Amino acid sequence: MLCEECQMRPATIHITKIVNNEKFQVHLCEVCAKQKHISLPTGFSVLGFDDAGFSVGKLLSSFFEPTEQSLTNAMDNAKCSRCGLSFDNFIQTGRFGCSQCYNTFKDQMNPLLRRIHGKTYHVGKVPRRTGGQLRIQHEINRLKGELQEAVNAEEYERAAVIRDKIKQLEQSKNAENKDKDTE
Repeated sequence: MLCEECQMRPATIHITKIVNNEKFQVHLCEVCAKQKHISLPTGFSVLGFDDAGFSVGKLLSSFFEPTEQSLTNAMDNAKCSRCGLSFDNFIQTGRFGCSQCYNTFKDQMNPLLRRIHGKTYHVGKVPRRTGGQLRIQHEINRLKGELQEAVNAEEYERAAVIRDKIKQLEQSKNAENKDKDTE
């Protein structure tokens, strides 16, 4: 995309302004933005974030609201048993030290993930060749919900059919696990 002002250089600064539910966009190159005295917020460079004002810790800490539970967890300041990383260190760096950190800090991460993504589990697409187990598990979970609804509605014949589907899926899932173990 070219700069809207000079039509020569690529637009590297994109400004969006919303006024009365109307969206206005301006796309400028760095030179034209300087001529118009448009400055970038502290911590931003044309290519992304510079080290001056941006830190992953600041970004992550903005998602955490001090609730009673998070204050208790912060006071405990649990550390990962494998790598020794504390949750405060994770907030500062934005990176876990090892795979065990995901389990260690699960209670602190769930509210964050729920706030950012709306769910605490993956609901998107899964590759066909590698996602068979996950697709089966999602189907089992969906059917368990349907089973509960059928039982609550006292539709026992429908519930029996759903129960049989769940058993069949669990057997196929277990068979796939055994096949993978023998390879």
